[in-house]
Amino acid sequence: MSDSHNGASEPEERTGLRPKYRRAFGCVTWVYMGMLVFLLVNFLLVLPSRYLGSGELFGYLPPRLAFLGTVLILPGMILAAVLGARTFRTPRKRGTRVGAGAGGLIGYSGFFALEWLAIAFGLDERDQAFRIVLFPDLGGTLAFYAFAPLTLGATGLFIYALYSKSADFERRRRLAIAGAMLAVLAGLGVVATDFDLLGVLGAMVSAVSAAVGGYVSGAGYARAGGDDMIPPGAEIQPRGPGLERRRKPRY
Repeated sequence: MSDSHNGASEPEERTGLRPKYRRAFGCVTWVYMGMLVFLLVNFLLVLPSRYLGSGELFGYLPPRLAFLGTVLILPGMILAAVLGARTFRTPRKRGTRVGAGAGGLIGYSGFFALEWLAIAFGLDERDQAFRIVLFPDLGGTLAFYAFAPLTLGATGLFIYALYSKSADFERRRRLAIAGAMLAVLAGLGVVATDFDLLGVLGAMVSAVSAAVGGYVSGAGYARAGGDDMIPPGAEIQPRGPGLERRRKPRY
């Protein structure tokens, strides 16, 4: 018994997953948690509308956002795994801010993209979740044709900002802001061309819910991988088992 605790089991412990892969799995788990939070928050936000007014918002939004979450969950997990394997841990404050910003942008742009696809492919005639048509007069307009390239451009900029190893933080931030501006412009073009109050409320609920879910995912991203994934020279303090917590000197 004593030998197993004094080092005999150490080689076995080293045969586990490498730290970067543990971080990748951790990021996938936290993206999944963030998706659950996204679905919960959007349900709670629209729940009062079931008992106040006509209840139309409650009738269409949760099913559509559930559909959006289903579409995004698999590519989101793949991207999270790749990002986790390529990166070290980050301070919690930065991780949650980036997560909330990325989540809010995905919720906002994803909602308008879903409505764009519904109009382009006539999903209202194929799926019960799309029986309520939003922005019905959008088809064939300049905003309709400009939406796809603007959204794809925003997606490309944001993905490059997250995954590029050659760019420093300030350049990443500028690229992310540029991508966010394109995505916001695409959505505003839809609203300005064919204003729909129900659609505007849906986009707001989707963005807020996704921002909360992104905050949760960002908190997990900041800690995934444990102390082995703290970058050299970082201010993050190790807190794993068997390690003494570093304390700042008192003066």
